[in-house]
Amino acid sequence: MNRRRFLSSIPALAAAGWAGRAAGAPLPFFGSQSVGDPRRRLIPEHLGVQLYTLRDRMSEDVARTLDEVAGIGYREVEFAGLFGHPPRRVAEMLETSGLRAPSTHVPLERLDSGLDALLDEAETLGHEWLVVPSVPGDLFNPDGFRRMAEVLNRAGEETAPRGIGVAFHNHDREFADLGNGETGMGILLERGRPGLVSFQLDLFWTVHAGEDPLAWFADHSGRFASVHAKDRTADGAMVAVGDGVIDFATVLAAGEAAGVRHVFIEHDRPEDSLMSVARSYRALSQLRSGGR
Repeated sequence: MNRRRFLSSIPALAAAGWAGRAAGAPLPFFGSQSVGDPRRRLIPEHLGVQLYTLRDRMSEDVARTLDEVAGIGYREVEFAGLFGHPPRRVAEMLETSGLRAPSTHVPLERLDSGLDALLDEAETLGHEWLVVPSVPGDLFNPDGFRRMAEVLNRAGEETAPRGIGVAFHNHDREFADLGNGETGMGILLERGRPGLVSFQLDLFWTVHAGEDPLAWFADHSGRFASVHAKDRTADGAMVAVGDGVIDFATVLAAGEAAGVRHVFIEHDRPEDSLMSVARSYRALSQLRSGGR
């Protein structure tokens, strides 16, 4: 399967979509599914948000931010730090807000040392997944990715008995050729043991790398526990879900069929973080209900 076919088709399809939108027609990559389209039933009932998007608000008031997120309609969150609060206190905030936190981002070094303390924290907060969000710079080479896979495997062996999984979140550069046809994602998928090492596919960065998420789900079914949902315009800008050209109905349906159970909405650099996550939530919720 040609993984670059997906990205190369975006400009022409987007141009047609924008021309159609001016005439009142739906975009071909988003919102064009009919009310009877069975794919929309595969959009998860409880959408989540990666709280890194809201780090400006989290740094000021974690409890208020969680309440705001719940007010939008979210029922799940993914953490990227506790902003100085002890886990027990954050667990109380989650309970008050009616939220659950099945996933969190943690640096690789926390999986490599001090894992017991991390697992205690995870259990306090109800985490089911510990996700490594990026590759340490000194490991960004073939041998480094192989060492990283070893760390993930060891951590997975220790976390599994406590009902917690380990995963890796990609950006675009993990798809780049490192020489001899090897890529970071390829090495981690090959060396990371199924059942111990899972993946969180960031849809924006995957498409930005020229890759087809549908191909990755098809080729590696069962390896992706969650996705990050953020949209991309035809010229490469990161935008809220629904403001770009990614066909989330098709992609998320394929993800669900491949084993994805959590969708976390995210935007790396939003102008207004709360407005961004509200807009993305509304877009996916309307897609699920067949609305525009």
